[in-house]
Amino acid sequence: MGQGFAVFAGAAPEIIRACAAEAERLGYSSFWVNHPGSIDGLAALAIAAEETRRIELGIGVIPLHTRGPESIVQGVRAQQLPLDRLLLGVGSPNPNALGRVRAGVAELRSELPARVIVAALGPQMCRLAGAVAEGVFFNWLTPEHARLSAKWVRAGALAAGRPSPKLYAYVRVAIGAAACDRLVEEGARYAGIPAYGNHFARMGVKPVETAIGAPTPDGIARALAGWRGVVDEVVLRAVTAQESVEEYLALVRAATPEVTR
Repeated sequence: MGQGFAVFAGAAPEIIRACAAEAERLGYSSFWVNHPGSIDGLAALAIAAEETRRIELGIGVIPLHTRGPESIVQGVRAQQLPLDRLLLGVGSPNPNALGRVRAGVAELRSELPARVIVAALGPQMCRLAGAVAEGVFFNWLTPEHARLSAKWVRAGALAAGRPSPKLYAYVRVAIGAAACDRLVEEGARYAGIPAYGNHFARMGVKPVETAIGAPTPDGIARALAGWRGVVDEVVLRAVTAQESVEEYLALVRAATPEVTR
């Protein structure tokens, strides 16, 4: 199982630079940022690209209903992102999520030789992602539900006559009481979004139960053991008590693949 590391795209540039470089040095397979609202995740990812040479670079994910394929292509080119390392994550809420994603993936693939990763929550989007994408991005889910989602993805790939895409699980991770409090707050914000509220209801869990909130660093390895054999890569999204380079680097090092495998 591969292991990636992710930070908030709005984090200070020095945090992004330090985490990307350290993640590459420690053997993580990918480094990710998100694309929240008015913050340009592609520009944040370009900061990471400047500091690295080998690690794959992911954006998880760009909402197609607010930024269309043409704008995404322009952004990737303007930021001069390395296409051979780029994992281009996209998604869409309803209404017309399935049609928007299908058309968006086709347009992106016609313009960019990059791997397109589709964010999927429910069974229909999982099947579509299996049919059209190079990768599928799961978010806020348990290993048990990820197994079910993976079956939906594989069914979509089989129906389309293509290999099953790579499966990524975005798992939030925090160490210590203060960081875990922030983790609970973030989960509550997502639970207020209808699509995610329905998602948590389907699984029958609270948002925090899909994350890794550990009192000490050793708890990360124990929690990650439950993901072995479920997905191809777990992407650990850092949640820290303070927005400092030191706290982020401590988390990168505590969750290093060498320690958690």
